Amino acid sequence: MLVLAVVSLGVPLALSLRDRVNAEVHSQALSQADLVAASAADLVVPPSPLELEKVARSSGGSVRGRVLIVDRRGRVLGDSTGPSTRNSSYLSRPEIAAALRGRSVQTQRTSHTLGEDILATAVPILRRGAAIGAVRITQSVAAVQNAVSATIKKLILVAGTVLLLGLLAGGVIARQVARPLKRLEGAARRIAGGDLSARAVVEGSSEQRSLSASFNEMADRNQRLIGAQREFIADASHQLRTPLTGLRLRLEEASATDSSTAVRADLGAGIAEIDRLAAIVDELLVLSRAEDRELEGERIDLLEALQRAQERWSGVAEAGGVVLRSERRGPAVAWCARVDLERALDVLVENAINYSPGASEVTLAARDGLIEVRDRGPGLAAGEQELVFERFHRGRAGRQGPRGSGLGLAIARTLARAWHGEARLAARPGGGTIASLEFPVRRP
Repeated sequence: MLVLAVVSLGVPLALSLRDRVNAEVHSQALSQADLVAASAADLVVPPSPLELEKVARSSGGSVRGRVLIVDRRGRVLGDSTGPSTRNSSYLSRPEIAAALRGRSVQTQRTSHTLGEDILATAVPILRRGAAIGAVRITQSVAAVQNAVSATIKKLILVAGTVLLLGLLAGGVIARQVARPLKRLEGAARRIAGGDLSARAVVEGSSEQRSLSASFNEMADRNQRLIGAQREFIADASHQLRTPLTGLRLRLEEASATDSSTAVRADLGAGIAEIDRLAAIVDELLVLSRAEDRELEGERIDLLEALQRAQERWSGVAEAGGVVLRSERRGPAVAWCARVDLERALDVLVENAINYSPGASEVTLAARDGLIEVRDRGPGLAAGEQELVFERFHRGRAGRQGPRGSGLGLAIARTLARAWHGEARLAARPGGGTIASLEFPVRRP
């Protein structure tokens, strides 16, 4: 807007200034010619060349041009450039011929002698109504244009200075206006990152203060709702543990006292379902607390983490006929809490072992900020890369393969994101899946 205002005001002003300078040059030349003609009226007849030359030279300095005084036959009597042209005839010049006929003339034409455009002003020298001579003033158009250009440049410089000062002032004002919005944006980003206690500073204009207050009210409500949800899940998980444990003990006792094979099989199936339900309860409890903990991060050697995971799961892998190995190619580090890294890694390794066919291989690999678990299982169906991270959602392979809670991948992603990381699944070339955990290399 400031640029538009400067241009909309500056361009007409520059054009008006150009026209005004041109008009003033024309008017000044005509006035000076009339003044010279009045001064020379008594010096032309009889001619006084020396006096006329002084008049021409004085006038030429005033108008910054050439002043020429001729008699009624067009012969030079006085020239501001010197006596060299005295008695030369200028009757062929159209402006002088017109002035000797008693008419004032002002025209712009090309001078073949000078090789440039000139502004020629000629007026008659009158005595008793008859022309006894003429005065001609010639000025270089280029000089006039240079003067106009110099003036316009000064105007542009002033406009540029005004624009610069306006932009600086606008930048300061915009920063003052935008500062509350940036702080509000920062609070929104912290809440989106999991910091539910973040609040906006109520400041700025009345509209900005109202927006910040409304944002804080929304954040308070969301914090209460999410806190209540987490508390409910945690309480429900705790309350379910006791009856599940008692029910399992009763089924085990009934199985031990009943000799019927069919009944014992049904009781065993019931115990397995209770174990599965207990596992879901435990994972719900882990998930409810995953984003609500304050653990200290540390710099972790990912190769050591892989080695410990291999030791924890090697027995399970051997029981399923799966070879579990790790790749160690160089230093690999990440910044997070060790317990969160190991819990998320266990989810990926357990899934890889459970879904891998017998006599296949699961590979653990790491580099800075990244851990990969590669298997040769059934892989993912199209479009399942994100769906399987939703709570209780099990992909095609999960529905056809081993039974699970459907919460493991959700836990792994939640733990990774708590440290500004990410958990991903991708198809492995040649078949299978690559599950990865990403963590920052340095403290965020």
